[in-house]
Amino acid sequence: MRRRGQSNGEESPRKRISREEFKEAIKIFKFVKPYRWYLVGAFFMLVLSSLLTMVFPYLAGVLADIATGNERFGLDLNAVGKILILIIIIQGFVSFSQVWFNAVVSEKSMADLRMALYAKMVSLPISFYEENRVGELMSRISSDVAQLQSVFSSTLLNFFRQVFILIIGVSLLLIITPDLSFIMLATFPIVVVGALFFGRYLRKLSKNRQKELANTNVIVEESLQNIKSVKSYTNEAFESGRYNKNILSLVGISLNLARVRGGFSTFIVVLIFGGLFFVLWMGANYVADGKMSIGDLVTFIAYTGFIGGAIAGLGSFYAEIISAIGGTERIREILKLDSELDIHSEKTMDIIGDINYTDVYFSYPTRKDFPILKGISFSVAAGSKTALVGQSGSGKSTIVQLLMRFYELDAGQITVDGQSITMADFVAFRKNIAIVPQEILLFGGTLMENIKYGKPEATEEEVYAAARKANCYDFISKFPDQFETTVGERGVKLSGGQKQRVAIARAILKDPKILILDEATSALDTESERLVQEALENLMENRTSIIIAHRLSTIKNVDNIIVIDEGKIVEEGNHEVLIDKENGVYAGLARLQYE
Repeated sequence: MRRRGQSNGEESPRKRISREEFKEAIKIFKFVKPYRWYLVGAFFMLVLSSLLTMVFPYLAGVLADIATGNERFGLDLNAVGKILILIIIIQGFVSFSQVWFNAVVSEKSMADLRMALYAKMVSLPISFYEENRVGELMSRISSDVAQLQSVFSSTLLNFFRQVFILIIGVSLLLIITPDLSFIMLATFPIVVVGALFFGRYLRKLSKNRQKELANTNVIVEESLQNIKSVKSYTNEAFESGRYNKNILSLVGISLNLARVRGGFSTFIVVLIFGGLFFVLWMGANYVADGKMSIGDLVTFIAYTGFIGGAIAGLGSFYAEIISAIGGTERIREILKLDSELDIHSEKTMDIIGDINYTDVYFSYPTRKDFPILKGISFSVAAGSKTALVGQSGSGKSTIVQLLMRFYELDAGQITVDGQSITMADFVAFRKNIAIVPQEILLFGGTLMENIKYGKPEATEEEVYAAARKANCYDFISKFPDQFETTVGERGVKLSGGQKQRVAIARAILKDPKILILDEATSALDTESERLVQEALENLMENRTSIIIAHRLSTIKNVDNIIVIDEGKIVEEGNHEVLIDKENGVYAGLARLQYE
């Protein structure tokens, strides 16, 4: 079993990005496609900005020649100064336009990516959440996307800016000072090889860092969600130590990443500036020998500085892009998964509520060697009440989870109104079912929002009516903010009985054809149980109801009781029939409870 706080698997050594991996990574750019004209505008402004930038070194050379008495194009110092001022004004406008266009692309495309990623997560089957932890998934939709957004918002365009500056600068130098340019270009192959060498390590370390960051999120998520358990077991120091250990591991990986990135930058800077000083020495000799003017040398120095900065920047930006590609792997892993349903489906399905299980076998996907249900067969008539009874672990909850299609059967069939539930649309079918579980987890909003979760388009009058039927209208009305009262994280401000009645009001508002009650009163005191039981009676009226119960006193009046033992049906009948079986399982359970 994997320990808490660890990732899903060990990180295997990674090779540098292959062509196939790169093709997969750039598929994330499909989220940019709707905003491609803004992207085109940003690139146009980028090119224009780069061209304007490259005018400055040339004009610097012109100024140097004019200042030393060499006339250029019939211009004087004032004329060149006016040209510089005009270029600066145009550059300011171009820079603003580029930033705006790029912001539209990065913000909107990443918003689309986050929405697509969240939509994919909520559409995945329950089995996915049994294999992945919430904290890790939160890290993917937050930190992984944030890293990618950083690339879209600045790194990518800056990378191309450096490329343009490099190409334009080298081209101009080859025209103006070809001899010195060839000396400078001799360093390029070394830079390319270095970039490939450092890139493979940067990608691996970046992915490791994202995984470790996800692990720290998992610890925070789990410990804060279970803060009562943490405090009751006085494990504050343990949890803090566990978090500190992961944080220190994260720091170690981050520092390794910084070392590699720093080493790459140092490699580039030393190489570039070493070559630059050598070329400057050669240029000074050319001026001394009369082979080059002072203005051409100034132009060469300025262009070389721009080119050196561009190459150094390329190393840093390349490293960030490679890191982001590593981060997209985790995002793409989720986006490529098959959804169990279409969240935007508008299909409807009218059912009566006749349910039939036929020779159903099932074992959980993560425990295929441990069968839960072993040939279950029974029927529930439309509008009737059927109770499932048995020891914990006998398979009661699994039976209703299969009805809701949280999992697929290993064998057998479940039908509703004679039609296999596997043939029905997920959304249309589940809209006909409501469940009131034993442990109610409310959302952190208001009572109105929590009740309306059963029917988001419901009116306030419908909410009030459902609250009255659920016996929660009175206690809600006593709150200062009434239905606008915030219930707190997971409904922490309400008692167990109050949360149960809010959940019942939600189910009443949904008005389902099939109702599932999963031990809905097992954790309540006598008074709360009475109020909740009255609300449940209102809820079960004229509906097909399946009740999972430990307190047998709550199911005396149901139409049929099915007794489950180790995944099989061992008894079936109403309360009077089963209680009279002297050696029966149901009668034994009843005697234990009454005693």
